[in-house]
Amino acid sequence: RGKMAARLSGGENRLVSLPLSRIRVIMKSSPEVSSINQDALFLTAKATELFVQYLATYSYKHGRGKEKNALTYSDLSHTAEECETFQFLADILPKKILASKYLKMLEKEKRDGELGEGDEDEEEDDEAVED
Repeated sequence: RGKMAARLSGGENRLVSLPLSRIRVIMKSSPEVSSINQDALFLTAKATELFVQYLATYSYKHGRGKEKNALTYSDLSHTAEECETFQFLADILPKKILASKYLKMLEKEKRDGELGEGDEDEEEDDEAVED
C-alpha cells in the first residue's frame, strides 16, 4: 500500500470527507473498471471534494448568496447555466420552475409539434403533385 493509503487508515486524521466506500461503488459501476488502487480512490475522492468546493465557492461569490449569507440551489443552477466551465452540469442542476409553468411549456411544445407535423404533410403533398 502507498503512503496515501496508509494515511487513510487513521480514522481521526481523515484527509477526505467523502465516504470512500461510496466512491468505490461509483467507480466500480463503470464496466471498464475491474479494480481500484487505494491511491486512485483517494485522489478521486480528494479531486471530487475540491471540485465541489470550487463550484460552491464560485456560485456563492457570483450568486445572491452573499446577500443572504447562504448558498442556494438557484445560485448553483445559475452557475451551471452561465459559466462555461460548469455548463456540463446544466442538466443536473436545472433552473427551478413552477409545475404550472412546466405544464404550460409541455402543452405549447405539443401544440407546436402538431402544427409542425401538419406543415410537413403539406410539403409532401406539394411534392407529390409536382411529380
